[in-house]
Amino acid sequence: MRWKVPAGALLALAFLIPAAPAMAQAESTGPYAACQTVERKVYKDIRKLVTIDLDTATTAQLRLLAYRILDEADANLFPVLPGALRERLDGTTDDLRAFLKTDMPKAWLTDLRVSVGRTMTDAGPNVKAAAQKVLDEGAIDAYLAYLNDGLHAARALDCASQPTPTPTSQPTPSATPSATTTVAPTPTSSASLGAPGGEDGEGGGLPVTGANTATVAGIGGALLLLGGAGYLIGRRRRSSFVA
Repeated sequence: MRWKVPAGALLALAFLIPAAPAMAQAESTGPYAACQTVERKVYKDIRKLVTIDLDTATTAQLRLLAYRILDEADANLFPVLPGALRERLDGTTDDLRAFLKTDMPKAWLTDLRVSVGRTMTDAGPNVKAAAQKVLDEGAIDAYLAYLNDGLHAARALDCASQPTPTPTSQPTPSATPSATTTVAPTPTSSASLGAPGGEDGEGGGLPVTGANTATVAGIGGALLLLGGAGYLIGRRRRSSFVA
């Protein structure tokens, strides 16, 4: 059964060694979620999409402009403008024209303000300060400048100020015992077979006893009993045959 102990130890090492790199990779890169590598969004100036005269534009031109603005609003996940545009597209041409002239810029301004506020979630001090500054200004140009450039510059400052995380993975167990490993002594018999004994038993070795001696004595006793029983049975049979 001794061969099963090393095999079990090697099997445990096979499971533990691959686990150490995985634990190191699972470490967080920092307290700010913004420090993770994400795709950078570009917020377009919707005012530049309005290249027609809204007062004289035809229904087809108005609807084409509305769909172009809707695509941009959906791409930026705006909460207000997409729903309002879809509602006007289902209405009359006059409603759509009036919305594009007056209500669309207001809805877009609200969406930009909401987008700026979203960047403050789990953000660092530089991002929060920059976002609050543009929110206080409340201008479309300030929102666009922050979302496209100012946000990323503030994030870089926050991420650079964080301490470098150190992975706390468990050490890989070594297959060989170290210098400080305590090895348990191997139990030995109290006396060897050839050790001489004293006259009164002091200072000398005692005969070896244990599981092997007990087994041999038991087998010998059983053989003696079987031999005696066989002798008696054979003797009876001979007495009966002579009689």
